[in-house]
Amino acid sequence: MDFLASGSKEEKAGPTIETEITDQCALFAQPEDDFRVEVLVARGARVAQGMPVLRSRRHPELTLVAPVAGEVAAIDLGPGRRLSRVLFFHVPEAGRHQHDVAAAGGGDAAAVRALLLSAGLWPSFRSRPFGRIPAPGETPAAIFVMALDTRPDAPSPRLALDGREEDLATGLRALAGLTEGAVVVCQDQGPDIGGMAGLGARCHIRKVAPIHPHGLAGFQLAACHPAGPGHTVWDIHAEDVAGIGALLRTGLVPETRLVSVAGSALRERRLVRCQPGADLRALSYDIARPGPHRLLSGSMLDGVESRWLGRWHRQVTGIAEASRDDRLHWFSAALRRARRPLPIIPTAALDQAFGGVLPAAPLVRAIASNDAETATRLGALSLTEEDMALADYVTGASPRLSAMLRGMLDRIAAEEAA
Repeated sequence: MDFLASGSKEEKAGPTIETEITDQCALFAQPEDDFRVEVLVARGARVAQGMPVLRSRRHPELTLVAPVAGEVAAIDLGPGRRLSRVLFFHVPEAGRHQHDVAAAGGGDAAAVRALLLSAGLWPSFRSRPFGRIPAPGETPAAIFVMALDTRPDAPSPRLALDGREEDLATGLRALAGLTEGAVVVCQDQGPDIGGMAGLGARCHIRKVAPIHPHGLAGFQLAACHPAGPGHTVWDIHAEDVAGIGALLRTGLVPETRLVSVAGSALRERRLVRCQPGADLRALSYDIARPGPHRLLSGSMLDGVESRWLGRWHRQVTGIAEASRDDRLHWFSAALRRARRPLPIIPTAALDQAFGGVLPAAPLVRAIASNDAETATRLGALSLTEEDMALADYVTGASPRLSAMLRGMLDRIAAEEAA
């Protein structure tokens, strides 16, 4: 498949979208996230969907809520009360939790911020530099709303927003109160998405070519509002913005998100509305081909092997075991046997992997040599691992550029915090 020449597949007219709430789902974190929590519920407790179940120990105003109406089946914490996993079994009778939106309904920015923190929607934002959940008191220089996704087999955000124009407009107005800068809605080159009328000069549309990686937030903000020390920029998916609008209107946390289920290990592609943290096995069980395979949360370019749907992911990808990286060309295998890193060769494909926005060869060279000063000057602080995934694909470099970028970002963040 040519990832450089094509973005996500065009949706056929009237695609079938199923709704599937999996029997199990989870709130989880990776060890490197160092997310220390206070547990607000006990194992075996029945919880309503949207009810607070975890509170950050570093930022007590930040809570996570139950992704489904159900029973708390397991609570796994690591050393220092670091979140590993909270597992839920679906019990529809547990209902939905109603949040008080009276204060935020008037548009007060502080009240909206407090509501998003208490209702579990704050983690929908991602702050750059460093690609983390923003601190509760952080004010971004701009917010990018991603209403397109050019990853292979990604679901069309237009489908997710269909019929939700009012909620999107309400959510965009709420976002405008969280920043003194611009709210930039990135969309494809089709008609303007609904819900933008009357939002003021600070909310505007940026039309983007439907070619990967142009649909990634990192390259869009690098072109318009580069992130840097003391100049944070947030990004958020447009469906999550509509979810914020729905919360302000109803007091209910959205139950589902639109997810694409596809890949070489699956017989067909599905579009499914499922809960956050859904069980990937349940979503793909009926369409899996015979034989061993892996399930990724995310696309085949930037996905991670997982049992559960990740926080910012809207794709499930099934990969047949035969497509694993250990089936290498003889020259690549010889380089690996030599116990040296695989070389990165500047090509036109590498330039395209950076969308023509950033200087590919100098930036890659700075990241590979751990030259943080040069990488920062060239725009690395606007990027996260997902923005480097296509470069990893076209170069086959080892170690992977995405891993090297993450190591550099973590070191810069530690130096800033010291």
